[in-house]
Amino acid sequence: MKKVYYSFYYDEDASRVQQVVNMGVVEGQQILSGQKWEEVKKKGDQAVKDWIAKEMKGKECLVALVGTNTSKRPWVTYEIKKAWDDGLGVVGVRIHGLKDLNTQKTSARGNSPFSDIIALYDPPGADSKAVYASISNNIEALVAKAKRKPR
Repeated sequence: MKKVYYSFYYDEDASRVQQVVNMGVVEGQQILSGQKWEEVKKKGDQAVKDWIAKEMKGKECLVALVGTNTSKRPWVTYEIKKAWDDGLGVVGVRIHGLKDLNTQKTSARGNSPFSDIIALYDPPGADSKAVYASISNNIEALVAKAKRKPR
């Protein structure tokens, strides 16, 4: 099983991200609870960078799970740049079509957090179940084909 680091906007997409994690198709880092993430952030930027570095260690790929406002998040931008510079594969998967487990609603399609170099998979499907199936059926291949920084 491929080991990945998930990058995402916690406040808006934690429920959608948890669905992807629970697919069990690839192995990701432990997803912090909102409370634990706030504890790390309170310690300052260097503590966040240290946590990210620790969690990225030993991973093969960064998977950006892209919701409505993911591209605007500074830590997502930092994680993508770090993964790219560290030689990890980088791939993006849109998750706006998955229902939030709390609200039972999907969200608006967000902008890509990448330059044109990185592909962003937009899973087809008329509803959340179809989007879920598309992600589950394709994420392993997407990770295997993830773009890497030329050496």
